[in-house]
Amino acid sequence: MLAHLLTAPETPTRAVVLGAAGFLGAASVRHLKAAGVETLPLGRAEIDLVSPGAAAALRNRLRPGDTLIFVSARAPCRNPEMLVENVRMAEAVCTAIHGADIGHLLYVSSDAVYKDSAEPISESSCAEPGSPHGAMHLAREVLLRSEFAGPLAILRPTLAYGLDDPHDGYGPNRFRRLASSGKAIVLFGDGEELRDHIYIEDVAALLCQLVLRRSAGVLNAVSGDVASFREIAEFTASQFTKRVSISSSPRTGPIPHNGYRCFDASAIRRAFPGLRMTPWREGIASTCVALAKR
Repeated sequence: MLAHLLTAPETPTRAVVLGAAGFLGAASVRHLKAAGVETLPLGRAEIDLVSPGAAAALRNRLRPGDTLIFVSARAPCRNPEMLVENVRMAEAVCTAIHGADIGHLLYVSSDAVYKDSAEPISESSCAEPGSPHGAMHLAREVLLRSEFAGPLAILRPTLAYGLDDPHDGYGPNRFRRLASSGKAIVLFGDGEELRDHIYIEDVAALLCQLVLRRSAGVLNAVSGDVASFREIAEFTASQFTKRVSISSSPRTGPIPHNGYRCFDASAIRRAFPGLRMTPWREGIASTCVALAKR
């Protein structure tokens, strides 16, 4: 599913990051710069991808041979209006690259494109999304594939956690915020569902490696390390001096993903044998330490 066009890491002439002000975009810019890659970070303040002149503005920023990294999205996508807006953003990118001789395109998608499965999900699993968020990302993947003939890498992260997450999503990010404020953590049901979570620095490290190897194809950004939400809540709470209560609550609907959303991380090990994915306990502990230093 993933092929390296370079046999050894090589710094591209430049990487242009769309969505550089966001959670993953900012982490990616840090990793790229640390690897010695000349990087042009572009956030909404520089180019608003839903504005009428977005395609022309982006085209004017691009140079021949650039690596373009498309991270920008209005997420999570919850309804038809947001889906249409996100597709318009992809349309602007597709229009812009028609007038620019870029050397490599990297799109950050989501594991939400995959159908639920009782077996660990891999890059060859069925891409049949069951949510507007997954449908949005799959639509953008299809558009980019159809409009760009050069090497295209698609990175599909699972639930990412880390210090500067803006969404307060249920899981490590929300649990950390509640525990650090001395507030109780309330789980959906008993928090029994099993999920794979990935440290944001690992996602950015994978993205950087895809750039350096000029990779093409699909790669899931996953840890392969499964835990229940209750386990994660209890461990996160234990990182703070002031202990908080952790309680269950009745579910108002079916358990998400039938209580199981796990991934096969073997493709990462094959593609990047020396790259270690951070175990969730280590990643959460590191995030809590970084929070204490602020």
